[in-house]
Amino acid sequence: MSIAFVREKEGGEAFEDLPDRPVSPHPNFVTPEGLALIDAELDRLHAEHAGFSPDDKANLARVNRDLRYWTARRNSAQVVDQPPGDTVHFGSTVTIARDDGPEQTFRIVGEDEADPAKGTLAYVAPLARERDLIEGRIPPQRTETISTS
Repeated sequence: MSIAFVREKEGGEAFEDLPDRPVSPHPNFVTPEGLALIDAELDRLHAEHAGFSPDDKANLARVNRDLRYWTARRNSAQVVDQPPGDTVHFGSTVTIARDDGPEQTFRIVGEDEADPAKGTLAYVAPLARERDLIEGRIPPQRTETISTS
């Protein structure tokens, strides 16, 4: 059969097949603030969805994809409260000093709430996962832990 007789997707049909956003294989640990961020994103997406006409297939497909992702993340969220103490764990704020530069402060949080530019690292990030950091022991030639909270 000639390609001239094969029906190709038109306009909106191509948007109906947007691939789903990948979901992490790791447990979905979140801080209480992270759960609030997920809820806020779901509320925003529901409002955005309501504002589109049925003919706006591209935007509807995008919002529907994001709604599927955030609904799955909300359903799998496991809120982890920060335990008291000065050991490094999920939810801790850690200040380190590197040999090659200034001090850095970051908080260990869930994957969806992590934003290194804002000082938050996902608990699965290499620096946050580092066994010595999690146990509060940093080799002095690399970094030094100044404080944890």
